[in-house]
Amino acid sequence: MKILIAEKVSPASLKVFRDEPDFEVVTHEQMGDIMVAVRDADALVVRSATDVNAKLIDQAQKLRVIGRAGVGVDNVDTEAATRKGIVVMNTPGANAIAVAEHTLGLMLSLARFIPRADQTTRAGKWEKKSLQGTELRGKTLGIVGLGRVGVEVARRAKAFGMKVLAYDPFVSQQLARELEIELTGLDQLYAGSDYLSLHVGLTPQTAGMINAGSIAKMKKGVRLVNCARGELIDDAALAAALTSGYVGGAALDVFTHEPPKDNPLLTAPNVIATPHIAGSTNEAQELVGVQIALQVKEYLKRSVIQNAVNVPSLSDEEYTEMHPYIDLAEKLGLFLGQTSEGNVESITIGYHGRVAEWKTDLLRNAALKGTLKQSIDSVNLVNALSVAAERGIQVQEQKKPEETNAGNVISLSVRSHEGEHRARGVVFGRSARLLDLDGFHVEAPLEGHLTVLRNRDVPGVIGQVGTVLGKNEINIANFALGRSDASASSAIASASSGAASVRAEAMAVVQTDQPLTPAALDELKRIGAVIGVRSVQI
Repeated sequence: MKILIAEKVSPASLKVFRDEPDFEVVTHEQMGDIMVAVRDADALVVRSATDVNAKLIDQAQKLRVIGRAGVGVDNVDTEAATRKGIVVMNTPGANAIAVAEHTLGLMLSLARFIPRADQTTRAGKWEKKSLQGTELRGKTLGIVGLGRVGVEVARRAKAFGMKVLAYDPFVSQQLARELEIELTGLDQLYAGSDYLSLHVGLTPQTAGMINAGSIAKMKKGVRLVNCARGELIDDAALAAALTSGYVGGAALDVFTHEPPKDNPLLTAPNVIATPHIAGSTNEAQELVGVQIALQVKEYLKRSVIQNAVNVPSLSDEEYTEMHPYIDLAEKLGLFLGQTSEGNVESITIGYHGRVAEWKTDLLRNAALKGTLKQSIDSVNLVNALSVAAERGIQVQEQKKPEETNAGNVISLSVRSHEGEHRARGVVFGRSARLLDLDGFHVEAPLEGHLTVLRNRDVPGVIGQVGTVLGKNEINIANFALGRSDASASSAIASASSGAASVRAEAMAVVQTDQPLTPAALDELKRIGAVIGVRSVQI
C-alpha cells in the first residue's frame, strides 16, 4: 500500500509507516507533482499547507483515507472525500496540553500586562505603577466548550485558585463534579465570568456567538481569550466593546482571516495577539504526527476508524464489540439486495436489544453498503448514506433497546416498487446468521452460496430440490426450512376435518458448497410447487 506524506512530519511519524513491510512510504521530497503522486496512493497525510480539494481527490483512484496531522480540516474538501468514500481523519486533543498552556499564558499576560511591561522596559521606561496587575486567584473563569482542551484549561485554572464555570450541553454532570466545575447556562456563564475562554468548534450555532448582544450580558471588565476559531467573534462588536472599556481586554490566537489584515481588533486597546501558535509546541507537533500515523495505519490494516470527521469513530474496545454486528448488518444488506427486485425506494434498519444503545451510524452504513453493493460498486462504509441520498432512497432507523428472545437482533427492510422484503439476523458466536425472512423462521448462516426458494407448502418439495441439486453435483451444506402460520393451521384443520388444505407457503434457504449453475437454477424454477427462486452470494 502506498502512503503519500505530502508535508514534513517527524521521523517518529515516518517510522510508524516504515515499520510495516507492506507499506510504501513516499515523502513530500520524493512525491514530485502531488496530482500525479496521489493517483495510486492508498493514504494521504497532510498538515495545513496542502489544499486537498475536489480536483485533487478526483485524481485519486485508490485513496481510502486522508490523515490531517492537526485539528482543523479547512484545507480538506470533506464533502468531496465523503462522496468518493474516503475517510478524513484528524487528531483532536493531541495538542490539548499545548493549547491549554497557551490559554493560561494569555490569561496571565492580560492579568499582569506582560507584553506592555516588556515593551516599555525595553524602551527605557520603568512604569511600575501603571503596570500593577491582578491575580487569577479568586477570579471566575467561564469556559465555553468542555472538550479535551476545555478540560485541560479547567484543570490548570483550578491550580491557580480560580472558580470555573462551564457551558457545554453535551457534558455530563458527573464529569463536571469530578473536575469541580459548575455547569451553567450560557447567559449565566456570561454574567458570572471575570475571564471568558472559548473552546468550541465552528458551527452555524457558534459562528459569531461573541457579538454585541452577548457582550451586553457579560460582566463589565471581562477579559476574553480565544484559542479556538476566529469566526466565533464578531470583530467589530468586540473592538467597540474594548474601545468603550466594557470589555477589559482580549487575547486572541485566531482570527476570521489569517493572517489578519485591516482587522479592527489589532488597533483596539488592551489586545494581545499571537499568530495561531497555541498548538505549536515541539511536543504537540511530534504527538499529532505520530497519532495520525497510527490512526491511518489502523484503518488500512484493520479498518478501525478513529477521529474521523466524515464518518463515526470508534475506540478499539467499541470496534471489537461492534465488528461482528457491522458484518451482520452488511450481510443482511447483501442478502436482501440480491433477493429484492425493482428500484429501491426505502431502507429501514432496526436494532433490538443492547445494540440499540450503541453508536449505530456504522451499522446503518454497513446495511446500506450491502444493499446497494450489487448495483453501485463504489459504495462503502464512508459514503453509503450519501450514495443513498443521491439516489433518493429514504433511510430510516428504528431502535428498541428492550431485549428479545434472541438477544441483540438487527432487522432490515428493503422496499421497492415491486414490493418489500424483510430480514432479521443475529450474531451466533461471532458469525452472522439469518433469523427470519419475510415472516418465515428460517435460521441459516449468512455465508457462501445461498439459494432462497419460496414454494407452496405441499409434500415432496424438499425431495425434488435435493434431487435437482444432486443431479447437478451440487452438495448441500445446510437446509433451513420455514413454514407460514397458515401452513401449520391448515395442516391441523385438514387432519381434523379430512378436507383439502388451504393454500399455504414455505420458505427455504439452502446453503451449498458450490454456486448454482444456470441449468440447476432453471430446473428448480420448473418444480411445480416452486413460486420463486433466487441465488445469493455472500
